[in-house]
Amino acid sequence: MNDATITKTQMQAFRDQLCWEEKSPGTMEKYCRDVAAFAAWLGERPLTKDAAGAWKAALLAGGQAPATINAKLAALNRFFSFLGRPELRVRPLRIQRRLFRDDSRDLTREEYDRLLGAARALGRERLALLLEAICATGIRVSEVRYLTVEAALAGRAVVRLKGKIRTILLPGKLCRKLLKYARKQKTASGEIFLTRSGRGLSRRQIWAEMKSLCARAGVEPTKVFPHNLRHLFARTFYRVCRDVAKLADVLGHSSIETTRIYLISTGAEHAGTLERMGLVC
Repeated sequence: MNDATITKTQMQAFRDQLCWEEKSPGTMEKYCRDVAAFAAWLGERPLTKDAAGAWKAALLAGGQAPATINAKLAALNRFFSFLGRPELRVRPLRIQRRLFRDDSRDLTREEYDRLLGAARALGRERLALLLEAICATGIRVSEVRYLTVEAALAGRAVVRLKGKIRTILLPGKLCRKLLKYARKQKTASGEIFLTRSGRGLSRRQIWAEMKSLCARAGVEPTKVFPHNLRHLFARTFYRVCRDVAKLADVLGHSSIETTRIYLISTGAEHAGTLERMGLVC
């Protein structure tokens, strides 16, 4: 095969393949966005392994975080495999396992409560209930559509995503709130969180609605996004049960290593551990 540049036809075919594989909307969007960024950077130059390596170097020189670069390379390598050109694949950066995390973007329980208070004060009943539903169950934003009247009645939601099926238990208090809201909206069956036109809420709309609470709640916008509610759920769940394997199952992670990322201690906690060791005389 010649070293032709990336075409729009290839990009669309790649998106179709991801859809066929039942990748989540968020995953599809990210993979396609990263490949499109590489294509724009490549321009009319030939598609070669050297070019892919040069993009990796450019990202690093541009000051992007190693984890971000590796995520982009993962998308690009997936695209190369789809094209049937595995020889173009680029090795990711080698990153030492993190011992502690930067907690500046962590959403605290107190900030979560302020977001709920802001939503209720603004009369945003649907949004307040949505925040509670995500934070109380740890579901992904792409899984909100599985919160149905039937699920609330049964006390559990069956999620079918990424080729996997898992059951999410719903707290009794949440079920009662969901059913009360559904009755108020005259929703007898199916999805509970709907737009005025009766469609399911999109990922983008959920993000935008959450961001709209930041000023009123006094919470930094960088902390307010759906996945941070999932992180708050994970940290709270682990403090209660101390079982990382069980948490991985609840979150739908294939690898415990993914779950571990959610539980890395903060820099302040790590520093406190070093101080308690008392090895500096």
